[in-house]
Amino acid sequence: MRILTTKLILTGFAIAVSFIGISIFGEAVAGWSPKKPVQFIIMAGKGGGADKMARLMQTVIEKNKWSPKPLTPINKPGGSGAEALVHLKQAKDPNHTIMVTLNSFYTTPLRQPALGVDIATFTPVARMAEDTFLLWVHKDSGIKTVDAFIKAAKAKGKNWIMAGTGSLQEDQLLTDFLNADYGLSMKYVPYKGGGKVAKQLAGKHANSTVNNPSEQEGFYKAGTTVPLAAFTPSRLEMFPNAPTFRELGQDRVYFMQRSVVGAPGMSSEAAAFYQGLFEKVYKSDDWQKYRKKKSLMGDFLSGSALKDYWKKEREIHRSMLKKMGAL
Repeated sequence: MRILTTKLILTGFAIAVSFIGISIFGEAVAGWSPKKPVQFIIMAGKGGGADKMARLMQTVIEKNKWSPKPLTPINKPGGSGAEALVHLKQAKDPNHTIMVTLNSFYTTPLRQPALGVDIATFTPVARMAEDTFLLWVHKDSGIKTVDAFIKAAKAKGKNWIMAGTGSLQEDQLLTDFLNADYGLSMKYVPYKGGGKVAKQLAGKHANSTVNNPSEQEGFYKAGTTVPLAAFTPSRLEMFPNAPTFRELGQDRVYFMQRSVVGAPGMSSEAAAFYQGLFEKVYKSDDWQKYRKKKSLMGDFLSGSALKDYWKKEREIHRSMLKKMGAL
């Protein structure tokens, strides 16, 4: 009887050790994962394209239980994204701090060198898409073509208001293109976030915008705003009646990155987790449907390929800012 008891004890001990071993091995195989809620910084205000994208990705991750801890969206639009960049640069816990970014990721550090932000030090997680731009007016303006837009904007001169997101970033670059290409002198007025910009046009507080499709979608479907032309190589499926500027004789093509960036100093294990996480999001049906619905383009990029993309785009934006006299 003692022998049997001893055998049972030993067998039970062996099974327990085995389970512990499996648990430890499983954790090692799984690799690093968040130990607390992750700060999901948004480099823009509420209601804009970056904000909508971040909250959709958060929902997809939670729905599929792909992260043991939640991602918490936090909007930091101040200073054309400077607030968000500095927050990420100074992150106290790099492994639990990531950010949704746009092209101010390039322009703001170039324009504000005192921030001490070098984008090469940030951790490349994932480029989820490249967003598109269109020129928009209010339906009550009666403007239906770019020619009519040019005529009306010239007549109003500096009293023609172009609303946009932030100063000397994406929307103002496009406004500068239009002023230069068509001999206009539109006044650019910045707001914190594409959602607010869209509302300015819908409320007739601005004469035009260069919003992304996701930002103007609601007003467009309601018949309140009209897309005149797209800054894309070919017409967008969502707006088949809006020609491209290339079609109209101006070779103006411009995209905005929709990327997820990690804090400087993030461990390679944490970076691998987030890269894998957002690749799952990219491949999900939810994200692919969103891409199509919002006229998003661009393939998934991560790691060194994403860093190379950043370097190339930073130089393109440096050149643009110099032409504007902003550098």
